[in-house]
Amino acid sequence: MKRAGPLRRVSEWSRGGGGLQELLSPGGEPSRVLPSPDGGHLVVQRGDRLLAFQRRGSLGAELRRSWQPPPPREALVGLLFPQSPRTPGGWALAVVWERGRTELWGFAAGWQLLRALELCQGARARVASVCCQGERLVWCEERPPSDAHSDAGKGAFRFCVCARALEVEEQGVRLGPVRIVLHNSPEYQVLASPRHVFMVPASTGSATTSKFLLIWHPEEARLTIAAPSAGFVRSKVLQSSSESDFRKLLLGSVGPLSALAPLDIHSCAVSDCGALLLVSTKGAVNVVETDGTQRHIFDLEGGPLAQENTVQLKTFGSTLACVLAGVLYLVDQNSGRLIEKKTLSMKEVHFLESPGEEDSIQLLTQTGIYSLSFSSPEDSSGAEPCLVEMVFEEACRYYQRRSLSSSKLTVEKLKKGGAFQAPVALAAILQHSLHQKQKPARGLQDTYAKLLSTMSLELQSYLSLELLKSCVVGAPESEVESYCEELVEQEVSRVLHSDIDKDNLAYLNSVFASFPKAAWKATRSCLQLQQNGDGLLVARATPEVWKKVLGGPQQQEEVGQNGVVPVFELICASFLRFKPKWLPSFVELTQQYVSLSWAYSSKEGPEGRVPLYKRALGVLARKSKRSEVDEEMELELLLCSKRPKAVLQALQLLIRLKRWQRVVEVAEKFSKLSPLLNKEIFTTLLAEFAQHRELDPYVDTLWPLCPAELTASDILTVVLQHLPRTQGDPVPFSSEGNQLTVGLLKPLLQRVVQRPCVQDEMYSDALQSPTFPPPAPPREHKNPPKAAVGDAPQPPVARTSSPSTLVQGDTV
Repeated sequence: MKRAGPLRRVSEWSRGGGGLQELLSPGGEPSRVLPSPDGGHLVVQRGDRLLAFQRRGSLGAELRRSWQPPPPREALVGLLFPQSPRTPGGWALAVVWERGRTELWGFAAGWQLLRALELCQGARARVASVCCQGERLVWCEERPPSDAHSDAGKGAFRFCVCARALEVEEQGVRLGPVRIVLHNSPEYQVLASPRHVFMVPASTGSATTSKFLLIWHPEEARLTIAAPSAGFVRSKVLQSSSESDFRKLLLGSVGPLSALAPLDIHSCAVSDCGALLLVSTKGAVNVVETDGTQRHIFDLEGGPLAQENTVQLKTFGSTLACVLAGVLYLVDQNSGRLIEKKTLSMKEVHFLESPGEEDSIQLLTQTGIYSLSFSSPEDSSGAEPCLVEMVFEEACRYYQRRSLSSSKLTVEKLKKGGAFQAPVALAAILQHSLHQKQKPARGLQDTYAKLLSTMSLELQSYLSLELLKSCVVGAPESEVESYCEELVEQEVSRVLHSDIDKDNLAYLNSVFASFPKAAWKATRSCLQLQQNGDGLLVARATPEVWKKVLGGPQQQEEVGQNGVVPVFELICASFLRFKPKWLPSFVELTQQYVSLSWAYSSKEGPEGRVPLYKRALGVLARKSKRSEVDEEMELELLLCSKRPKAVLQALQLLIRLKRWQRVVEVAEKFSKLSPLLNKEIFTTLLAEFAQHRELDPYVDTLWPLCPAELTASDILTVVLQHLPRTQGDPVPFSSEGNQLTVGLLKPLLQRVVQRPCVQDEMYSDALQSPTFPPPAPPREHKNPPKAAVGDAPQPPVARTSSPSTLVQGDTV
């Protein structure tokens, strides 16, 4: 890791400093410093005062005042350096005032006014924010309504974002037309990167508009809605001026946006790589990429930031430099680790580029220019390895989450406290074993030596992984791809065999995004995906790996932020990219595993909220361009689920595409799954049969699918409900030839009428017995009781016989 050297002064201002000391003095309104694209000039502004200096010397440390324009009559809004890539050295200084007046100045043996123009069209309009992207000026303009009694609710949406191209030539400046990027919008602060323009809400007045930011892609004429707390929200191509309306842009996204938290932004800047740097009021520094994803970098010390606190941000390669309250923070952007923290004696500090020196930072102060260089330590044997330092940092986060104390735990406290022995023991083992690979247990405590023998396999895996990384760095270009594939396979396998928390899931997403082909091969290897002799896809992964791949509601709750998706969606995206024909079989394979091996209840399993086929369809829907192959893929995903709703949805899609042969095949195949699905499929096709004659060639296949419980009356009811409406009175003989006739329905009605009814089928077993009717039971003859003396004789009583008894001729 880089280390920062001492801060040294490279130039000192003479008495007076050409007015520069006064502009950089602390207190009052902060000053702005803007270097020219070639690094030869420096423009300093404070309030209404503006000075230009020419940089000379080997390090550009000598400043000589070259220009001081007259004081303006209105407030300065922006200082910009538009430049034309087609003209060598074609740049100009644009000075923009609040009412839209813009002056373009060029330098050729002195500053000269090239052109003046008006950005705003109306007399009451004003420029709220302005930036420069190459040769294009982009500004946010306020256009107050002409009616003084206009609706107060629409007052917040009186801004518009405009753009205008400026081509700087040797003879002057050529102007392009004004383009409206967005109108009827709230106020935005515009910041330009080399290929994109970020629009950050300038205030938190509206509850909805302060929850997201916009990213304009000029080359694609596209606007992206991104919420740092949720990642990418929506992207829309602006094909016409009517689609540039802000409120129309939000249609369809108001619901998801209303559930998000408002943006917490104290300061913002654009990095050298084109990403947006955001500092929250709590001191958290985050980076927002051009696709809307956000990543946390570092937390500044000092607690909540007040509005008057000024934060200076600047990136130098992979190093982020930040100045807050006289403290300079140097942070590694990739790992988020603090490289150096220096306390400065001056409060007003501005960053400058060092001509010809990449690993150096220059600081412009009231007293002079200071330089800070980076260097890698020549002898790192005496320093702690980075791995040991990472152990204590991870331990700090682990213990801090489980601590009830409000005090912050640091690495220094963890090393000196002695209360936590686990990180101390692990650090001692790692530090000793990394320096003595031949005899790592020598010199360790007995307890540490026993622990080392237990974790020897994990340590060996780590060392082999580090060796592989060094091979990737030192390998020739022809062998880098094979090394990368092996490295990605080890990383994917490691993550899938560990607990997939939020950090591991984000890391796996980055691996799939950076090495898509290698990640696809690693996935096939981890799941052992292959085709058997019958052409069916099989997998021999362990149940634990399957659970990590499918995930559950807990993994699905971690996603949706910063563009992170679950493992199942990552693998489905790889199938779509490298082996799309396997995706339906893979989804069917996962469904079989869920139904057979998942140990949780239905609400806790991977399909507890969204079925797997719907998750795969969601991946398919995120493709930017749809084709006929994607429609076929959607059909296969719906059908492979074998769910009734999905099968019916696929059937409706086939009907809409008028693929009648496939409609009949699907109906014939899936009607066997359940009687209820059979009835729904037949009713759907019968309704289509009543409307047109496309299904007439397939009636011999359709009529046998008629469910047993449907009667002729039911069939006629469905037909009458779906007959096409005709204008005027129907005629018995139509010339169109597409009407339904009784003759077309006759085979179906005859089939239903001639079919035995359900009640007959209930008694079919009894009617088909070998002996019919069954024999009569044997009779028992009993002597009648004698009549008592004096009783009248009783008449004989007739016994009612069963029908079978009467058939046999028995008499009473």
